Amino acid sequence: MILIAIPLYIYFCHHELLEDMSNIRNVEHLLLQYKKEGALIYIAAQIIQIIICIIPGQALQIAAGYLYGFWIGLVLSIIGATLGSIAVFYLARLLGHDAMQILFGERKINEMLGNLNSKKGMILVFIIFLIPGIPKDLCTYAAGLSELHLKPFLIVSIIARSPGMMCSLAIGRQVMNGNYTSAIVIAVIVAILFLFGLLFRNKVIAFFDKAYDKLKNL
Repeated sequence: MILIAIPLYIYFCHHELLEDMSNIRNVEHLLLQYKKEGALIYIAAQIIQIIICIIPGQALQIAAGYLYGFWIGLVLSIIGATLGSIAVFYLARLLGHDAMQILFGERKINEMLGNLNSKKGMILVFIIFLIPGIPKDLCTYAAGLSELHLKPFLIVSIIARSPGMMCSLAIGRQVMNGNYTSAIVIAVIVAILFLFGLLFRNKVIAFFDKAYDKLKNL
């Protein structure tokens, strides 16, 4: 119930928090306001963003690129994403299957578990975390209930998350350097990939499923 209650409470009682976290300037102001603790606040925000999946993450990463630069921002982002994924993995196991059904629906959680428990489960994890626009929260929570072990799940999901993180951090870095044209180009590419992932996610997953089956039969 915690997973349902907290997002609903934030959405209805503190909707301004979501708007603030979606605004790059607000995130930047928060991190600058607590400059000494900024890195820890950023890591904590990344963890919360993964646990409470209604909070957007791109603004956080763009602000991190602006404030900390590309490489330091990447390290902080990976630390936050890793800790957040570990928290969700074990939180799903703690709350159990019934809670996940309430949160995501019985059909969706059972379908995802069936895919993750198959031989191509890790390929599916990689695709979901690589392509912008494909919802990642269901996969992260379902992984905690699946037969997947934490270590390989973390390695594959973090590697797949990295290109998206790098793009957001690069936008922030380019803005900091005054290279607004480069920032816009990167943002347009990311937007196109996001729309592609959103509109064609089922076809992309089906394509990789067929490719995997062909490779398996060679």
